[in-house]
Amino acid sequence: MAFGIGAYFLWGIVPAYWPFLQPAGSVEILAHRIAWSLVVMAVITAVLGRWSGIRRLSGRGWAMVTAASVLIAVNWGVYIHAVNTGHVVEAALGYFINPLVSVLLGVVVLRERLRLPQYAALTIAVVAVVVLAVDYGRLPWISLALACSFGVYGLLKKTVPLEATASLTAESLVLAPIAVGYLIWLGPAGTFHSGGWGHALWLASSGLVTAVPLILFGAGARLVPLVTMGMLQYLAPVLQFAWGVFVMHEPMPTSRWFGFALVWVALAVFTVDAVRARRRLPVPDLT
Repeated sequence: MAFGIGAYFLWGIVPAYWPFLQPAGSVEILAHRIAWSLVVMAVITAVLGRWSGIRRLSGRGWAMVTAASVLIAVNWGVYIHAVNTGHVVEAALGYFINPLVSVLLGVVVLRERLRLPQYAALTIAVVAVVVLAVDYGRLPWISLALACSFGVYGLLKKTVPLEATASLTAESLVLAPIAVGYLIWLGPAGTFHSGGWGHALWLASSGLVTAVPLILFGAGARLVPLVTMGMLQYLAPVLQFAWGVFVMHEPMPTSRWFGFALVWVALAVFTVDAVRARRRLPVPDLT
């Protein structure tokens, strides 16, 4: 439980971190995150002895890793942009609706059948998105981009024959040449060179910010029941939402509160149904 809570707590308070990397722009921050993530993950993978799995990847495996790397880069980039442009609440919404997007992907891609409460949860979530779109005067594209990119990323991860640490290392290997090339192209114009040692260390720390929650999550996922981890995942968007509303003082008119309330009702229906479905599963006879 401590590992799981630690992972989601760190993901929840990460909006406090990205502003320290300014005045670097979102693309430059993303490039640093990818490059330094590779450095940190390469060391961790070597210590854990997981490089052999990466070396054995087939062509199809690398194709899946490449697709996953593109999706996680989009997710990271949109999130960094959202935080540094004052849209933390909209970003939090993306991670609230992400479990529902994953269910929808299961229906569309995997042809899974929904239970009645899942239909109800999805319907309420769609109504919530419509309400928020009217409130914002546009589709909440940040929320939808984060939820969809991470949902499809999770779907693809099921096809990659690597555990989480080695998988992120492989994804970083795919993305790093582009990221490093971009940083070299920036050269002295980049804030890594012009911002002083303090700012350079902040940028370099993005690798640890990526790796530490992932390691905690991996440890927790092996020790805690799946339903419990599913409940804990809401801790991150709750903290992000609180940061956006109470620290950044982002506007929350009544209509926006109503839209978020609908999302939370949908999640409550979804979670209660998931817990009940889990309890109805037969207990294996281990005797």
